[in-house]
Amino acid sequence: MAEGEITIGMRPAHPGEFLREEVLEPLGLSISKAAEALGVRRATLSDLVNEKAALSPEMALRIEKAFGLEMETMLRMQAWHDAWTMRTREDDFPIERYEPA
Repeated sequence: MAEGEITIGMRPAHPGEFLREEVLEPLGLSISKAAEALGVRRATLSDLVNEKAALSPEMALRIEKAFGLEMETMLRMQAWHDAWTMRTREDDFPIERYEPA
């Protein structure tokens, strides 16, 4: 980790979890109805809200248009989640800093 970096110990929410808990549940929307509103297959949305798939830019735009969540915010959530997940696996990559001869 670079000097001066701040780490946050909590797991950032997957955008699918956020979509499920903050949009679909409060609106009483099933996966099928939400998928219809987004113009995607039910399986595609199900994979996202069950955190089996990452949020794509296209899906983020669809969510923005249908539910008013900003595309950029949702994509930042995905990037933060991905970075946190990879950081938890950093020991799987025993790579030393390159030092020129």
